[in-house]
Amino acid sequence: MIEEQKGLPLGAPGIPYPGALPWFAARVRSNHERTAASHLRGRGIQEFTPSYKSERIRSDRRKEIDQPLFPGYVFCRFNPNDRLPVLSVPGVVGLVGFGKTPAPIPEHEIERIRAMVQSGLLIRPWPFLQVGQNVLIEHGPLAGFEGILDDVKGQCRLVVSIHLLRRSVSAEVDRSWVRPVGQCISPI
Repeated sequence: MIEEQKGLPLGAPGIPYPGALPWFAARVRSNHERTAASHLRGRGIQEFTPSYKSERIRSDRRKEIDQPLFPGYVFCRFNPNDRLPVLSVPGVVGLVGFGKTPAPIPEHEIERIRAMVQSGLLIRPWPFLQVGQNVLIEHGPLAGFEGILDDVKGQCRLVVSIHLLRRSVSAEVDRSWVRPVGQCISPI
């Protein structure tokens, strides 16, 4: 059970505590994120299910709904040697990991997501891109160019190379212009 210690809730954002349990990702059935999160809380397991606002247009009105930021996943803290309380939650299919061993998620990654959700800024799911990955520019003056994604001082850059000459040129690009090569991204 999660208890309070020295007036602060255990695992409160940005407040690490000694002996903190690691975060793990539980895979859940489609559209069962809220149900699983509720059951985890009811069992005293700290959970994190980030969401974002999405506008749905109906024939007669517009409706704003909360959508899970990571569909099919609920983050939770638990002892990996005692995972039955998590695996027996309605809607939970399994734990993300290697083989039968769940893989912990670094605390700083969860805290970054939590900070983005709490910032009040417009957030949305985005395709996973890594520095060094081949990307295609979809918008802007470089639309149609392919290159390699780079990060210089926090700015996204497109690197285009002439392999024969072993020379490259880079241009700063807006992050929203970029998509991974070979992956179709459907509009949200």
